Amino acid sequence: MLDISLILVALAPFGAAALMPLIHRAFPEWAGAIAALVPAVAFVSLWQALPVVSAGGSLSGSLGWGGLHGLALTFRLDGLSLTFALAIAGIGAFILAYSGKYLHGHRHRGRFLSFMLMFMGAMQGLVLSDNLVALYVFWELTSVTSFLLIGFEGGRMVARRAATQALVVTGMGGLALLGAGILLERIGGSWAISALGDLTAHPAYPVLLGLVLLAAFTKSAQFPFQFWLPNAMEAPTPVSAYLHSATMVQAGVYLLARFSPVLGGTELWTTLLVGFGGVTLLWGAVSALRQTDLKQMLAQSTVASLGLLVLLLGIGTELAVTAAMLYFVAHALYKAALFLVAGAIDHATGTRDITALGGLRDPMTVTFIATILAAVSMIGLPPLLGYIAKEEMYLALPLDGWQPAAILAVLILGNGLLCAIALAVMIRPFMGSLKLTPLDPHEAPVTLIAGPILFGLIALLAGFVPGWFGDQFVLPAASAIAGEGIDHTLKLMLDPLSLVFWLSIATWALGGLAYWKLDEIRSLLRRGEGGWSFDRGFDALMFGLIRLSARVTGFFHHGRLEHYLLLIFVLFALAAIGPLWALGGLPRWPEFPVLEFYEWGVIGLALIGIGTVLAARNRLFAILALGIQGLAVALIYMLFGAPDLSFTQFIVEILSVVILALVMTRLNLDEADARSRKDFLIDGTVSLCVGLAITVLMFAVLQQAFDPRLGDFFNANSQPIAHGRNVVNVILVDFRGLDTLGEISVVMTAGIAILALIGGARRLKR
Repeated sequence: MLDISLILVALAPFGAAALMPLIHRAFPEWAGAIAALVPAVAFVSLWQALPVVSAGGSLSGSLGWGGLHGLALTFRLDGLSLTFALAIAGIGAFILAYSGKYLHGHRHRGRFLSFMLMFMGAMQGLVLSDNLVALYVFWELTSVTSFLLIGFEGGRMVARRAATQALVVTGMGGLALLGAGILLERIGGSWAISALGDLTAHPAYPVLLGLVLLAAFTKSAQFPFQFWLPNAMEAPTPVSAYLHSATMVQAGVYLLARFSPVLGGTELWTTLLVGFGGVTLLWGAVSALRQTDLKQMLAQSTVASLGLLVLLLGIGTELAVTAAMLYFVAHALYKAALFLVAGAIDHATGTRDITALGGLRDPMTVTFIATILAAVSMIGLPPLLGYIAKEEMYLALPLDGWQPAAILAVLILGNGLLCAIALAVMIRPFMGSLKLTPLDPHEAPVTLIAGPILFGLIALLAGFVPGWFGDQFVLPAASAIAGEGIDHTLKLMLDPLSLVFWLSIATWALGGLAYWKLDEIRSLLRRGEGGWSFDRGFDALMFGLIRLSARVTGFFHHGRLEHYLLLIFVLFALAAIGPLWALGGLPRWPEFPVLEFYEWGVIGLALIGIGTVLAARNRLFAILALGIQGLAVALIYMLFGAPDLSFTQFIVEILSVVILALVMTRLNLDEADARSRKDFLIDGTVSLCVGLAITVLMFAVLQQAFDPRLGDFFNANSQPIAHGRNVVNVILVDFRGLDTLGEISVVMTAGIAILALIGGARRLKR
């Protein structure tokens, strides 16, 4: 694959997203199929790289970006990124085609397809990025686009709440990833992810690991952040299928896998990932048993599967990471299929509640077949891919101590409960007598059922050729995680004499028992509903934050301008002199220079101006007296050889006095200063402190060694570059042109505000 092709795979979806509303308007019936062409072409392009990557190689493409800081938009395709990218593109193609039919007649279908393409582009960019900054940008784009998709039906309050919750939780992880990326560059010395080495021995390793885990746990819904993911089911079914199979919720898993060579292999890594992953596995599996809505059952089972993946990555052995990547592929296939089936059932019957469904095997036979293929893989029955993945994860845990035995028990229990969920999804809606539903059941259209059928067939065929499948997709990804080549062959193992086989039997038996008692288990679990939960805790936290914000706002933004100004000047004085005092940098008092008589005259003029301001009986006279200070400063500039600054100071003082005097005469203000003696003393003290702080700061600056480099640069380049002999003018209008423009804009804005005030005062008088 050419470098440009890799860049297009990552960025083309964004261009297509911009055009999709226009395409939908021109070809409404074909919009879904046209949108599906983008990931389909990306899949074909990625497939062409399979021979190079499976042989242990990698491909890369780069766009220059921020070269001064060593930044580049770099994409790299190795075994890990290829496996994820193929899943994102392949599943995405069918889900986009599914979306076109599923949202048929929806007035915002074009917008939805555009959001889906942006979502896909963000995930492709994330898994292909080889730059820490680009990784963070695409990471945040997944959060933003998922917010748009989860809240797509914005007229429903529950959809808005779910979208906000997902954005808040994953946004918190995004901030953690930003901190981790900066820390990685500072420690590792490079923004390129592939250039980072083992950082586990660095003193900052615990902090770095904590930031990465926080980012991964929030994105992949690990305990205690698991609550946002089931609520995301308020999104349309195509979003749920894409979100839960191979995209956003897998981003945290990808992050852990990508940084495993950099941060993995330590006792802290193993303890945290295995601990939180195991708790998440059991939490999600048990929570799924409590549900009756098909999408909620599948969503909670996704939480459990994500916990399982994190647990396997925490173990970190070659067999464990191989099992993790194999399970990722198997899960992506069967979970995407089951979500699409749930949408097809809802589309055909008007409900997703398994207690209200039954007997759909005859009117929805093809859908039933697709469900069987996906559910059997989820159960882990041979010869489907899910069976091999389950066998591999059991192989990764030899019984040589109580800790591996405990982890194995968690895996068996979690897989057994997931088996029960798969049985419920496969049997309850389709078996038994046909029940009355809001709509007359009918077979799903081809565009809705083609994806689930194909995903199930892939899982079936891969189970017959596990060696080839592993060599092409699984082992290259596992090798990228391990940081070295893995010599292992995947097999379809059916040896009744092996321990692994009997562990699978125990898993199936546990799943069958849980399914047999599913209604009783659900009733028992629902007895505790209505109490505290992480979801309610999130609401309490958000409402508390709102109340705290209101109190803080009321305390600091009370509407009294004089208090605002007082606080600003106090903090300014502290900021100016505080660091000098704390760091022992206070300057020494300079020797008083010998002054000429005219210099004494300028100082005397300034003192007269100060006295006049203090003695002024009304505001207008005080404003006029302030002009004396500006005149004195302008004379100082002129005496020391800066006529440009002197002239500027004269102009500023004249305009300031004229404008302030104009305002004073036009507005209905008290002529005299109405402050009390207490307020006068406070304001005077703050003024003296600010003046003292600026004086001390200036003394500290002047006592430093003069660095002429900046002045030399301006002198050397003013005429060749800016074609100006007056260096000061060149600085103002060329080198600092934007700064000068900003100052002009501020003055213009102030003038407009003054005119508005004057106009308002005139209207009040009328």
